[in-house]
Amino acid sequence: MRGTTHHFLHTPKMTAPSNLTHAAPQQQRFLVLFDFDETIINESSDDAVISALPGQQLPDWLKNSYREGHYNEHMQKVLVYMAEQGVSKDSIQSAVEKIPPTPGLLNLFQYLQNHQQDFELAVASDANMYFIETWLERAGVRHLFRKIFTNPASFDATGRLVLLPFHSHSCSCCPDNMCKQVILREYLAGRQKERGGAPFQRVFYIGDGANDICPSLALGPRDTAFPRRDFPMHRLLLAEEAKFKANIVPWVSGEDIVDCLKKIMEER
Repeated sequence: MRGTTHHFLHTPKMTAPSNLTHAAPQQQRFLVLFDFDETIINESSDDAVISALPGQQLPDWLKNSYREGHYNEHMQKVLVYMAEQGVSKDSIQSAVEKIPPTPGLLNLFQYLQNHQQDFELAVASDANMYFIETWLERAGVRHLFRKIFTNPASFDATGRLVLLPFHSHSCSCCPDNMCKQVILREYLAGRQKERGGAPFQRVFYIGDGANDICPSLALGPRDTAFPRRDFPMHRLLLAEEAKFKANIVPWVSGEDIVDCLKKIMEER
């Protein structure tokens, strides 16, 4: 990855001084939930990994086997095919690490790192754990995220990347393997218990896709949905704005999100 290291954060990981490790941590006031593909990174990780294939594309029979709402199943077949074509773990890792961040996202991470006492971060993505952790580690930001909600994926003994569905749910709007609203509601309820009954003061949801609409419906009037401008989430939000209680702030660059968070921080 020569020549691209400037994309990534090189700040040291923040650790508490040894004399403070037993002090009760201050509770973070805000939750920031990120999508991954085309939100943190500037393309789809699934598409990027196909570039590791010898011909850099899928055969038509495999492309045409996709069924609406069953993307996870389709991607399982793609990974089987890649293993059959001899694509190695190293090639997959390299393809993931080369994906560029979305403009301004690393500046947003820098801002959130500088205000770790205020913001808790999590990811909710229909990609998979191997792609997401590999990219976040390479970018030097994995330590910022308390939790990653995504489809399990790991290499088996034969060197094949095995993908599984995240969960099952009863939401009719979402793909059968993931409803991000279920994830968000369960996480908020669980964290409130762990925090001694204290909810987050505000929730921020940053996304781009159609599957980011459902969790946005769970946000309240103090919360903010950040749809990436002119992407499906933004277009769908505009069409259904009346349904949403949350503030809607479209963004082009991570800088736009930083500007909004700074204003909210000044309101304290």
